[in-house]
Amino acid sequence: MSTVVAEEKKAVTKLNQLEQIKKFTKVVADTGDFESIKEFKPEDATTNPSLIYAATQKEKYNHLLEEVLEERKNSGLTGAAQIEDIIEHLLVKFGCEILKIVPGRVSTETDARYSFDTEGSINKARQLIKLYQERKIPRERVLIKIASTWEGINAAEQLQKEGIKCNLTLMFSLPQAVRCAEAKVQLISPFVGRIYDWYKAANKRDYVGAEDPGVQSVKEIYTYYKKFDYKTEVMGASFRNVGEILELVGCDALTISPELMKQLSESYEPVERKLDPDEAKKANIQRLELGEKKFRWLLNENQMATEKLSDGIRKFTADIVKLEKFIATKLGV
Repeated sequence: MSTVVAEEKKAVTKLNQLEQIKKFTKVVADTGDFESIKEFKPEDATTNPSLIYAATQKEKYNHLLEEVLEERKNSGLTGAAQIEDIIEHLLVKFGCEILKIVPGRVSTETDARYSFDTEGSINKARQLIKLYQERKIPRERVLIKIASTWEGINAAEQLQKEGIKCNLTLMFSLPQAVRCAEAKVQLISPFVGRIYDWYKAANKRDYVGAEDPGVQSVKEIYTYYKKFDYKTEVMGASFRNVGEILELVGCDALTISPELMKQLSESYEPVERKLDPDEAKKANIQRLELGEKKFRWLLNENQMATEKLSDGIRKFTADIVKLEKFIATKLGV
């Protein structure tokens, strides 16, 4: 049998790793690139200011910004209000295009500058949902991304009561996850890669597989949720390598970059389920009682979580500012 025929036969009889993962976990695309989403066929997709800014810098997505600029030229707004309005419509425009490709949901992020402003986050989320509804997108297909600060989680708690589903992002610790579960948010995005980055730099050593601190963090949160029967979905995010992803197979969802989805799609090595709700229920752990004072204290005591949360907010804010400046040049202001 020729090598070509053998490879073709393997492709027919075996699933690649990405396809195997989909049997146990909802795969979500972590990108604003439509072509990648079409190629790997995830169920949902997530975006953030960094991804949207990067997409606007590509010629193939220029038309989306141009369409928004044309649609909003008679809005009557000027200055910062005009730019904010254009960004809101641009985020929703990307989201609507993504929803033409994925069968499930898209996550759209609020402005990171509202991370410590509960009312500001609520108002921004309501505005984004309003724009989606004007485009005939049901709110069930949209998750509003908000940072996992005390104020952000309070905002999400109110929004969930209004039927606006939320995705709490920039999560680096169990207290953040516990407060989100108590707030009955739809989904959380505990970050793996950024935790890995911090420990690798702090301890000047690499981490592989199950010893990866980012992997351990998601496992801890997943186990806690299943043990105490919380309905909030756990979606591992921010991966640095496929090894981290393979250690979290069985998680409710995993949001994966196109680069890592490509690597997984090219490997036919067997994939083993690592997270299981029945096993989690057997865990010998105590429920964490959590008010505002204890939440803030525990987060403060976790140096990694404190630093990465603030760093993440600053980086998302920087990309919003870049996007604002880019749109300002388009407006000639």
